[in-house]
Amino acid sequence: MALKNAQKSAPQLARAPQCRQAITLELVARLTPTATQAHKLSTAFGLDPVDFDGIRETTEAHFTQHADALQPTVNETALRIHLQRIVGACVGSAHGAATFYSSKVTVACEMTMKLANEDRDEDRDGVSGFDGKAARAREFAAQAGLTAYALHASATGAVHAFRGLTGEEWKPYEAPIAPSRSVSAQAAAAQIDALG
Repeated sequence: MALKNAQKSAPQLARAPQCRQAITLELVARLTPTATQAHKLSTAFGLDPVDFDGIRETTEAHFTQHADALQPTVNETALRIHLQRIVGACVGSAHGAATFYSSKVTVACEMTMKLANEDRDEDRDGVSGFDGKAARAREFAAQAGLTAYALHASATGAVHAFRGLTGEEWKPYEAPIAPSRSVSAQAAAAQIDALG
């Protein structure tokens, strides 16, 4: 019983706030294939090329039409907040696609390296006329890369539209960090706890 009381009276350790990296358009660009890489992917795997500029322009026009439709009813501040959230969703989606692409590249490389090992008997090429697992993994990674590139184009259009509509640069929303208790408040709490 005394042990339970001692555990209850022990001060709770505050969890350290987790620092999450803000998802920015720059981060997405670092993870996404470049225009040159996207061209190589579409050529090497026989996939349709991505019209980056067309996607960006269409997204930008869509945001402008959306804002124009809301403008008579929604005030400037509410519209800015609304657009900030939608742009955040676009950038977050592009980030998710880019990290998915990175993981699929890793899988494809690992599977291909296993095939290059002459001492392995399993994981050889598939039956004649069918792709092996490694070839399918490489093609899947290429498709994921082009998807990430297309979503990066969309996110770029959304960020450009935000700047054009609000006159501000888009920044990812970061929740305010709750203020931690001061040292004197922590000391007072520890002293009260010690008094029982």
